[in-house]
Parts: sequence; C-alpha cells; structure tokens
Amino acid sequence: MADDRQRRILKVFRKFSYSLGSEVSQRVEEILDENEIADEELESTIELLALEYSKQEDVNMKVDLNVLERVYQGMRSQTEQANEEKELLDPESHLYVINAFDMPLWHWSSEMGTFTKAPGPLTVSGTPESRILAIRDRLNIIKQCVLRNEHFAPSTLPSEDREKLVTLKSTKQLLGRAGQRFLLLGMLAHNKEGRLCIEDSDGSVELDFSKLDEPGDGLFTEGSFALVEGEYTEEATLEIIAIGQPPCEPRETSRSIYGHIDFLGKGATSLLEDVGVNIGHACNFRVREELPDLHFFFLSDVWLDHPQTLFGLQKMFDNCIENSFIPKLIVLCGNFTRQSISHGNSREIQNYQENFEALADLIASYKPIARETHFVFVPGPLDITINGTLPRHRLLSTLVSRLQTKVPKVHFASNPCRIKFFDQEIVIFREDTMLRMLRHVVGVKPNVNSENLKRFLVQTLLDQGHLSPLTINIQPTLPDYDHSLRLYPLPTVVSSLSLTGAIAGGLIGQQLVMADKYDRYKITYTGCHVLNPGSFIGNSFVFATYKPAEANSEECILEMDSEE
Repeated sequence: MADDRQRRILKVFRKFSYSLGSEVSQRVEEILDENEIADEELESTIELLALEYSKQEDVNMKVDLNVLERVYQGMRSQTEQANEEKELLDPESHLYVINAFDMPLWHWSSEMGTFTKAPGPLTVSGTPESRILAIRDRLNIIKQCVLRNEHFAPSTLPSEDREKLVTLKSTKQLLGRAGQRFLLLGMLAHNKEGRLCIEDSDGSVELDFSKLDEPGDGLFTEGSFALVEGEYTEEATLEIIAIGQPPCEPRETSRSIYGHIDFLGKGATSLLEDVGVNIGHACNFRVREELPDLHFFFLSDVWLDHPQTLFGLQKMFDNCIENSFIPKLIVLCGNFTRQSISHGNSREIQNYQENFEALADLIASYKPIARETHFVFVPGPLDITINGTLPRHRLLSTLVSRLQTKVPKVHFASNPCRIKFFDQEIVIFREDTMLRMLRHVVGVKPNVNSENLKRFLVQTLLDQGHLSPLTINIQPTLPDYDHSLRLYPLPTVVSSLSLTGAIAGGLIGQQLVMADKYDRYKITYTGCHVLNPGSFIGNSFVFATYKPAEANSEECILEMDSEE
C-alpha cells in the first residue's frame, strides 16, 4: 500500500516537472495520513499540493522540504479560517467585468514548456514581430494540447500499436520522403499561386484534396489550424486522406497544469476553488445552496432606434419587479442601432446619443433594479467605438454619459469581454461569426443542415481555442491584444451574440456567450456551455438567462401585446 502511494506521489509531482527526495516523499505521505485522505481523493489532493507549491516564487525543480511545509501550513490556515468564519457569500465581491485591454499577455515558451508574461507595455499599433508571435502562440498552444491528448501521446510501453503509431511531424520532415504517410498540424492558407496549403513553423506544403471523401466535423477556414493526414508525393504535394480539427482540451486539464497563471489579470483562481476539493468544493456547494436564485440576463441586438425596444425592456423590468426577481447582472450587446452611423451626419449621432439617454431614464425609473443590478454594455460591429478591429474598445463615453450618471453599477466593456464570478469564467463576444466563417470556409461536410452548422461553429471555435480563427485580411485584429480572443484555458460559458451565432460555456468555471444574428441556440461541448440568445426584437422579445448555481441557461420569451 505504501509503495503504491509513493508511486502516485511521484507520478503527480513528475507531471509538474518536479523531482522528490525520499525525505520529501515521506512528508507528503504523512500529510495524506494526517488528513485521512481516501484513496479515491488521493491524486486530486496531491495535485492540489503540487499546484500550490508551483505558485511559490522560491521553488526549484527538486522539491524543497521547507517550502513544501510552508505551503501545507498555509493551506491548513485557509481551511481553518474558512471553517471558522462561515460568512454568507457576497456575490458583489466576487463579480468582475474584465475588458480585453486589461488582460495580461502570456506567450507560450517552447524552451520552458510553459507560459511567460510579456515584458513591457502593449500598444494598439503592434509590430510585425507581434503579429508573427500572435500566430505562433496560437499554433504552439494547440500543439501542446495535441501532444498531451491521449489519442496522440504514444504509450511509454513497447507494443505493436506503438510501432504503427502515426506521430506528429513538421513540414521539413517531408523532404525526400515521397510515398510515405505523414500527420501534420498547421494553419490552412493560400500560397502565392492561390493554392491551398498547410503552414507550420518550419515551412509549408501544398494540399491535394482529390483523394479525400469528406472532411471531419467542423468548419475549415483560411487561418484555422487543422490536423492533416496524407501521403507526400513526388510533386511535393500532400495527398490528403483525412483532415480534422485539433482536439479540444477540457478546462480541468488545462487548469491542473496552468492553474497558477493569472490569464485574466484579476488574480489566479485559488486552487481550493479550482480543483473542487475541501474549501473549493464547499464554495461551489455554497453557491448552489446560498445563491440558488441569482440570475444573469443576456440580450443581443438591442436596437435602441427600434420603436418596440424600450417597450420590450420595460416589460422585462415590470416582470422582474412583479415577481420580486432582480437579476444580479444584465448584459446588453449591440448592435444598438439598426444601421451603421460610423460615418453618419451629426443628426444621426445625436439620435444615437438620445436613445441611450432614454434607456438611462428607463433604468433609473426602476429603482430596485438600478440599485442592485450590474449593467454591462458590449458594442456590436455597427456601434461607434474608436476602432473597428478586434478586440473593439468600449462605447464612446461622450455618448453614454447619462447612463454613467444615472445607473450606479454600469460597465462599458470591450468586445469581447469576460465576466469572472467566483470560479466561473464567462466570455461575451458580439460578432456575426457564422456568416463570416461560412463566407471563407475552405472545407465542410456536404449537405450540412442548420443544426449541424451550429454544432460545427461551436466545435470549431473551441477546438481552435480562438474567437476568430481567420487570417487578418478577413478579420483584422490588434496583434498585441490577440490573446484576449483566446479560448484557452476553456472558459466556463461562452456567450457569442451575433447575426449568425452566439455561444456560452457551461461547466462550473467556464462559460461563453456569443451574440450573433443567426438562430438562437445553446450547445455544450467539452464541458463548455455555448449560447446565442438571438436578437431581442422579432415576433416577440427574446433573451437568455443564466443561473450560476446550475451553470445552465434558459431561453426567455415575452410576447408582444397586440396594441404594441
């Protein structure tokens, strides 16, 4: 039994690239005995200890007994303090709205095998080097997930299967090896001759699709990364027999490795919350027990220049007051106008500002909602911001001054933006994603229906780990802030609000809300709940509600009155 425990202790610490001396491994075993850790919780507890150890500043590859003891005593103190206080959870102190321009930039370091924080300030203009680095980061993040995936990582034991395993190769390994089969990971792009090829950090090779029956699930666009298997030919092309999306890594796996990295800039999620044992398990349990009726609302295409919009919002607020149901958060996504006025005349811009002023007056008239609810405004493609590339800045402050004055808990966010609530991460993105992806698709299964297209869109974005897996000539992005479009580690919820699609992620801790003009939907993929609430105005008033206690969303429909 002791030998088995020692093996498991060494196995977990080795995963974090740490080695243990006999004295340290013995102390870890004593810690497990002192706390009466059951066998089924053994590895998660050791992992919790190793992950907390990795967050210390004075650690070496060989675990130091004194540092380990300090970590253990600190964890004990946290547990005892939480057990003594038992205060009611305060959602206000755990709710953060995070703009894309406030997120720290972490580059992937191939030499160190982990993320390193970018030195120096970030700029909106960026540099040619930062553009290359942004694409290289995308490739390396996907590649390290692929190499860690069970379907691609070779067994450490010799076997016949190991001999036949097709391992990941680079384009430079194809030279002089015609007639052999290869598996490549790279970006789909067109070369100077206009032919489709796959590029990696070592070069590129032209693709021949003549022998391919049909591609795998997902949308394959120029600028997306794909796994391609085929035979290298004498003509220096790769004759494709299979093409698929790279595998998506679950949030728990990513966080178990990089839980000490603060990707959002609001402090890394505590291990006790993230791993879900001891205090973390209690915290999630307490959210369900103490905040069962707490809700977030998501609305998209809130056209303030439409005569029915304020009626619809008034009806929604009336419903909340009548039922004593005050949402903690309401996210309103653009477009806030039906037509672009970025180059409009002064009268159009004045009307645009007056529409926000009318909305401010409406919200202020419902005092309980104005006092208790956080309002988040996310601009759409047609709204007035200082830039048109992704990520987009917030709405211009001169146009929304009355909202800032009359609504105490108002947030003007970038597009995309993120919401952190306890250990849940919600990504909100307002873009016509489906339409843009379909315009630039280079491969998709034939005869795909609408439901499969929604599933393919969700799968593609999460597999790519990016909200805009397209080339910059199709969708321009700010290179220094491209990391704000990453979906790695996988969020809890993605709310993608767009003319053609919106998504929201739904494990505890990960969410994605995509606002899109496409049909509304909700899909859960690899534990991430993705939702598109659809346009607010139609034959009825439509929006989505999200319940953090259950990590699930529901569609809400308010019928229009006949006199309206």
